[in-house]
Amino acid sequence: MSSLLSVRNIVKTFDTVRAVDGVSFQVRRGTITGLLGRNGAGKTTTIRMITGIFLPDSGQIDWEGADNGKPFRDRIGYLPEERGLYKQMKIVELLIFLAEIKGRKGPEVRASIARWLDRFELTEKREAKVEELSKGNQQKVQLIATLLHDPELIILDEPQSGLDPVNMVLVRNLLRELRDEGKTILLSTHMMGEAEKMANEIVLIHRGKVVLDGSVEAVRSSHGKNTIHLEFDGDGRFLGELPDVKHSTIHNNAAELSLTEGSDPQKILEAAVPRLRIRRFELALPSLEEIFIEKVGEETLSEVVR
Repeated sequence: MSSLLSVRNIVKTFDTVRAVDGVSFQVRRGTITGLLGRNGAGKTTTIRMITGIFLPDSGQIDWEGADNGKPFRDRIGYLPEERGLYKQMKIVELLIFLAEIKGRKGPEVRASIARWLDRFELTEKREAKVEELSKGNQQKVQLIATLLHDPELIILDEPQSGLDPVNMVLVRNLLRELRDEGKTILLSTHMMGEAEKMANEIVLIHRGKVVLDGSVEAVRSSHGKNTIHLEFDGDGRFLGELPDVKHSTIHNNAAELSLTEGSDPQKILEAAVPRLRIRRFELALPSLEEIFIEKVGEETLSEVVR
């Protein structure tokens, strides 16, 4: 599968801080590439160089394939992390205005706006001003604006920010559909669980450097099958204190346990059975969240959104 975008050893420094330090990766056509990392890792600065907001101090960003004469900015649909909507404008007026900036006009655009508003359950609010909307609905309007001009590359910086769980699923399903239709998506997020559900490829950035990249399947497989997924009834907080457990994530009645090298999973089960009612016990590949913590260190644990 050919690449639409190639990022080659880009560097960006602000005063004495090197925000991006030799980052390289490719975004293949028809895929979702997850640009992952904690807040402040360099993800947004990397995206701003791709979109031309910043110029890299060094390195190169290459577009590949036919562009049909479009300027590179019109080939991109960009959803920034910060909302950039005109709050006094009505939703329909705003979307028409933003589509015209990208060269889209006429009845076709209005029909497309109507379809997207219906898809995001905003039809009844089409005449409302942006400032009258909730943060989640403002995010949905901004996402519609990102997609209206049918971009070749969709760049999304924390697209599920401000969304409730129902709308998070809506956006997740939409991005999968766009990928299946052949769209190319670069998804920047620190929500590892969401990236794992959507992305084909990942690029993990830490302190301005790429520390891990590849397909989700290959990355998870390369870290070994030494993770246990448990579902149970009872108080499972003790699971993280068992001798062979290197790291644990325990939520209510479920746990993900990362074991030390060479540990016997059977010992975990033997320790759990007398104290818990086990509903599920599975030896599995580690999640991206576990890999993330392993790669960048325990000090980031408090910043991981699950």
